[in-house]
Amino acid sequence: MLPDTKLRVLVLEDEWPARNFLVQLLEASGLAEVVAAVPSTSLATSALASSPVLIDVAFVDVNLAGEPFEGGSPVTGGLRWVESLRAVPAAPQVVITTASKEHALQAFELGVVDYLLKPFTLDRVKAALERLKARTPPRPGPARRPPRIAARKGKRIVFLEANEVWAFEAEGRLCFVHSGAGRLDIDLSLTSLEAVLGSAFLRVHRNWLVAVDEVRGILRDGGETTLSVGDAEPPLSVPVARDRAAQVRDRLLDSAVGLRRDEGPA
Repeated sequence: MLPDTKLRVLVLEDEWPARNFLVQLLEASGLAEVVAAVPSTSLATSALASSPVLIDVAFVDVNLAGEPFEGGSPVTGGLRWVESLRAVPAAPQVVITTASKEHALQAFELGVVDYLLKPFTLDRVKAALERLKARTPPRPGPARRPPRIAARKGKRIVFLEANEVWAFEAEGRLCFVHSGAGRLDIDLSLTSLEAVLGSAFLRVHRNWLVAVDEVRGILRDGGETTLSVGDAEPPLSVPVARDRAAQVRDRLLDSAVGLRRDEGPA
């Protein structure tokens, strides 16, 4: 693997606070990009199967709420999922995440490469990623296309192509994707999405990441800048942070013809 290439990571953790915190640590390490963060083995399997890019590493919790029971006691669903990876071509390397060392021997017998105890720390996560990076071979193949977006609409999982997305929005500790399918829930942070999706999306506000090709207009009014985004009628109205307004305007004008820079919104 090239030294400046980030590991592509799947996180399987049923508890939202732990899942979100681990995603934040992985992003903060500078060594990984989170391709998917899911709460169940079924969604993890779907993420592996549908990902347009090869996932290098899976961080897997041992005990997963809601997984099947066997013999009257909770099954260690994470380990059973790891065992199922033996039948998966080009399966990712695995790091087990758990609050106990109880299943360490079983985990290593299944071929996991590291064992991360809760509570997680940035130093420990970085150390695990450094070891993983050293043993991950170079990636073959051409440049990857943007991954599909997995979102929730009630009890249903909805898959969107990147070119169907208008914008992503953060609201408190929640994150949403806006598209023709409506406003749907997602688990990844805007920072993670920005890293995965690349230059086709532009961070215009700490709470908004927009698809450049979906911006229909820029309005400057009373010192505030807003973007009209998407095909809805009326279109989605997205605020632009004051300290980003000039940068956003320049980027959007760079991708268009017809106006001189001094004729764009002030």
